[in-house]
Amino acid sequence: MQHILGLVRRCVEDYHMIAPGDRIAVGVSGGKDSLLTLAALCRLREFYPAEFTVEAVTLEMGLPGMDFEPVAALCREWGVPYHRICEPIYQVVFEERREKNPCSLCAKLRRGSLHSALKAQGITKIALGHHRDDAVETLLMNLLFEGRIGCFQPVTYLDRTGITQIRPLLYCREDEIRRAVERLRLPVVESTCPADGASRRQEIKELLASLERQYPDLKNKLFGAVQRYPLYGWQPGTQER
Repeated sequence: MQHILGLVRRCVEDYHMIAPGDRIAVGVSGGKDSLLTLAALCRLREFYPAEFTVEAVTLEMGLPGMDFEPVAALCREWGVPYHRICEPIYQVVFEERREKNPCSLCAKLRRGSLHSALKAQGITKIALGHHRDDAVETLLMNLLFEGRIGCFQPVTYLDRTGITQIRPLLYCREDEIRRAVERLRLPVVESTCPADGASRRQEIKELLASLERQYPDLKNKLFGAVQRYPLYGWQPGTQER
């Protein structure tokens, strides 16, 4: 965890993600990435020079078999306020609309529900669990499927809602996150989404895995290229708090 905390703190400072007095919600899906984001920010708040508070928010979409009670128990143990929002997104996407491309509509509905809930709570900053591998995969997805060079930003201000998204795990590799979650015994809630493992992102993940067997440092080089290019918002030290 000390290694993860070092990477998180460097990322937070490089992109000025946290300002004094921030009230930060962590979007907790139940997966390993969001749970480690919550764990890291809870530890970071104990010693970070800028005081901030942490809360957790989960959007329960009606997926069958997903139980968030272990997450609720963890939040009580850590003294973290936990907000649970229930929306019938699964029913809309898979049962009513029967979408051929469910991920796009699901993401749109999730964003809308989550942002509305944050505004109702008076929260204007949310931490998401995107990591280094996510950034590299997104870069390749945009390049191969859309013919453009682009990626989400470390810090994103959404002017329509007044919400700022931060991604404190961006310097962490997925394998590091997986090991940390196992060692901390965090209560991962396995996703039951029918689209898991059948998306374009999964295709890119498998492509990168095959390429890395021949070019072992490929992901690090691609991530470094994003920062050096630089894509908008990616050059360290240029973000304003």
